[in-house]
Amino acid sequence: MDAHPLRAAAALLASAWLLAACGGSSDSSDVDPVPPPVASTPNILVFIMDDVGIDQMTSFGYGGQTPPQLPNIDTIADGGIRFRNTWAMPECSPSRAALFVGRYPVRTNINQAIGPNDSALSQVSPFEVTAPKLLKAAGYESAMFGKFHLAGPHHNQAGVTTPSVLGWDYFYGWVDGVPGSIDTTAGGVAEGNTRYSCGFVPNAKAAGGADTGACYYADNSCVPMQGKGLQSDAPGLQCLESGGIFVPKNNCGDAHPPLNFKRENAHYVSPLVIIDNGKLEEVPLDDSRGRGYRTRIEANAAIDWIKARTDSAAPWMATVSFSAAHTPIQPPPHDLVPGGTGLADLASCEDFGQMRVLQNRMTEALDSEIGRILIETGIAKRGADGALAYDPKASNTMVVIIGDNGTFGFAVKEPFNPQRAKGTAYQTGVWVPLIVAGPQVEQPNRDVGHMVNVVDLFQLFGEVAGIDVHQAVPRPVDAAPMLAYLENPRQDSVRSLNFAISGFNIQDNGGQNGPCVMDTACTQIPMSKSVCEDNQGVWWGEGYDEDSVIDNGGKGYKNCCAVNQALAGKGFDQLNIFPERSVAVRDATLKLVRNTTQSYDATNKSCGYTESDELYLVNEEAPKPLLDNPEENLLGKGGNLEPAMQKRYEALVASMESILASDPACPGDGNRDGVVNEEDMANWRRIAQEWGQSSVYDMFIDGQVDGLTNALDAQIIQQNMGKTCPKAYAQY
Repeated sequence: MDAHPLRAAAALLASAWLLAACGGSSDSSDVDPVPPPVASTPNILVFIMDDVGIDQMTSFGYGGQTPPQLPNIDTIADGGIRFRNTWAMPECSPSRAALFVGRYPVRTNINQAIGPNDSALSQVSPFEVTAPKLLKAAGYESAMFGKFHLAGPHHNQAGVTTPSVLGWDYFYGWVDGVPGSIDTTAGGVAEGNTRYSCGFVPNAKAAGGADTGACYYADNSCVPMQGKGLQSDAPGLQCLESGGIFVPKNNCGDAHPPLNFKRENAHYVSPLVIIDNGKLEEVPLDDSRGRGYRTRIEANAAIDWIKARTDSAAPWMATVSFSAAHTPIQPPPHDLVPGGTGLADLASCEDFGQMRVLQNRMTEALDSEIGRILIETGIAKRGADGALAYDPKASNTMVVIIGDNGTFGFAVKEPFNPQRAKGTAYQTGVWVPLIVAGPQVEQPNRDVGHMVNVVDLFQLFGEVAGIDVHQAVPRPVDAAPMLAYLENPRQDSVRSLNFAISGFNIQDNGGQNGPCVMDTACTQIPMSKSVCEDNQGVWWGEGYDEDSVIDNGGKGYKNCCAVNQALAGKGFDQLNIFPERSVAVRDATLKLVRNTTQSYDATNKSCGYTESDELYLVNEEAPKPLLDNPEENLLGKGGNLEPAMQKRYEALVASMESILASDPACPGDGNRDGVVNEEDMANWRRIAQEWGQSSVYDMFIDGQVDGLTNALDAQIIQQNMGKTCPKAYAQY
């Protein structure tokens, strides 16, 4: 990025800002003005790690036998607080939405990772008070770098401009969220049956590999490259990381096959979006700014923006939303990995053994870039030994590090359960590392074992900015106070319970993600065929092309139950089906999990829903915590619970059902301000005229939405005009 200054944008985002304003009832008008910030108002630097659960973290006492080495994160943890009992949601979009709006998925309808078929009703609404909108009232500038995945670009009027609509002053990253698939042609150079599973030409020890060749760039320049053994990357990876396409065994003047600079390649070639105070630039795939390792691109952009704030009197909030270590798994550049060895021979991104190693390396590269960001922005220094030297009192910046959900199954570290990992509401799926450091922390290098939820960070942002969050946001906020934990080492637990949920997002006409078969299980978590395959699954939905799929004329299967129905019809074994909805609630030591699954009944030869409760004792002991593994289910051991335990179970059931019912539907109230009025009609009219497609004013009719904002929706508003909505309430 530093070699390529930002271009002037093509146009102002007039329609996007209209959508954000929405009749004057949202955005900054939702937040009561506060006095201008004083010099002591802290900056806020947030790092979000993708698919890095607490099982990976030696600083929390875990990591198993082969943990990633994270010296910079460890140093920051020593300078702050390790929140050892933090829950996120089971997937990325629900967690990130919860973090930035302080509200559970029961209010946002974001229950799983946002995909290309999800309605605007399962994306962060332009009427929500997001963290950047909240902090703007306290004079903050805000920026996000990396993965967005909160709204858009599909089924959303704002498209790729959603970061701006949701309040960020500056955005540099990837609106669509997850990286694209690996380009196994390595830019078009693969010949015959050759496939490059990591997206680049490996070294000469691998099939089709080479230690010499030519690296071509989109501007027609060329640089010869050669390998330097185990102490450097294969030349194919060197070329890819520098933005080029490597042609093995070629000289720069030689003829070469047609090169494809317009194809995504997972973590190395991505559709970059830049938004600077409402001015948009969509960077083409052949532009060098979007070519290179995403973690490094994300870090470079953050460094440039933070350093540009040096002379500004305004406080800032910067979110570095890393793409790592999300699938597809690819080797990071050699120089980002501590020790600098062990990558040159890792040429397969399909072998599970190598993928586990590479996932560690991607997390280690993320750690390296966290350290570099702190050093190059002056928040920390480099010690005489080259290691990070971090004094939390030396800068007026609060540093937050959090994982967005549990680790993906194949990379889970023992003794955590890979069968109950990311995508589930079990401990391995929702228990994440959270570190908070900075001048606000009294007695750093301590652990807090009290329950914290990802929504609570929204409250913390407001607290450090001097904002009464629950008064400033005109909707129920589920966030609990956190600042007291920083300031008072003897603070008692604020939360009496914790909550997490996963499920399906809303899609037009009752649609769902297609089924993805992974070994002996079927899931509908992957949002598309490519994501299913990137996670080593076999797609059984529309567009299937694997021979193992039972052919049904190309229609594909709607859900996992239909897959089992087809398997049963051929006499094959049934698959385990991931629940369609998984909800968890816990108190200090007892956890309730409620799963809703659509299963195939072989007797009746039909699909039907089953709901089951599971009850577990859990704790945070290190290195072997008490986890919610199947054999520990207190409701599955036979006999009745003892009276005291029965009472606690019933209390958890009541709490769960209370939270699930805490945001009752209000037909016609598209902006969720608690009343159906002329403002809703004015908003509907504008959106229907300017857009007409999926929006927050696409009303449910017979339990479904049609993906249109049209006259049918206006009828719902008119029928409910003047009604006050049932009262929604928060609980923690």
